[in-house]
Amino acid sequence: MATKISDVLFSTFPDLRYQPTAKRVRAMVGGRAVVDTLGALLVWEPKRITPIYAVSEGDLRAELAPPGQQAGDVPEHGFRVSREGPRALDPRTGFGRHTAAGEELDVVTPHARLPRAAFRPADPDLAGYVVLDFNAFDWLEDDEEIIGHPRDPFHRVDIRASSLTVEVGLDGVTLATTNGAQLLYETMLPVRYYIPPSDVRLDLMEESPKRTICPYKGQASYWSYPASEQGRNVAWSYDRRLLDAAQIHGLVSFFNERVDITVDGVRQERPVTPWSRPDGAGAPGALGV
Repeated sequence: MATKISDVLFSTFPDLRYQPTAKRVRAMVGGRAVVDTLGALLVWEPKRITPIYAVSEGDLRAELAPPGQQAGDVPEHGFRVSREGPRALDPRTGFGRHTAAGEELDVVTPHARLPRAAFRPADPDLAGYVVLDFNAFDWLEDDEEIIGHPRDPFHRVDIRASSLTVEVGLDGVTLATTNGAQLLYETMLPVRYYIPPSDVRLDLMEESPKRTICPYKGQASYWSYPASEQGRNVAWSYDRRLLDAAQIHGLVSFFNERVDITVDGVRQERPVTPWSRPDGAGAPGALGV
């Protein structure tokens, strides 16, 4: 019997998962390397959809100590990955919301103490490793900065040029029309249409202070369409920091979930995702990180 790969991936969300990486991984505090290793792991705690680094305790150039302060409450943020599937936690759920058995620890260097920045899983397959809070450090893979969270080796972004006519509307008003869209295909997400700003009615929109980070595409800035109740932070554009996303730098994309998109005369169905509401996560892939 054939197996749908996405069903296999969804079925693992309740489990503690890991994958070795061949990349040189460095964690920096104040410009000093606390970790410099070729033996890091990517670890997904149960229900987490994005990975985080784990390193051998022997590769940690710092002390591990019992927590020096009481843990605060860390609210969960997530969504159901399918109608019947498990609920998944996205990166808006802080590091301190652990879903695996283990021990929280402070990371202590000669210059800083990072409260509860390490987690020692109880699982025997991860014995000798500690998972590190991504936001407590600055990270490099080889000699390149990593932002948001580590990239998932099983998550892919493909961008393809298209001459199809793409129209974007909201409340009967046309916000964009183009024959020069870049179509972005991202694992387990709806296709996104990135449109040259010259083909977008930016005169009808206003810039938003909202910013989010995507480890695959960069920092997103947003626009709102103030004439509509559904128009808050309805479109975004990425900066130029990541070469992997060069084809969409400076282009504008709209939330399929909140606007009406027509492709070559065919109205597209609005998908139901974590971004369906204006108070949802950030741009796809960013998840409000």
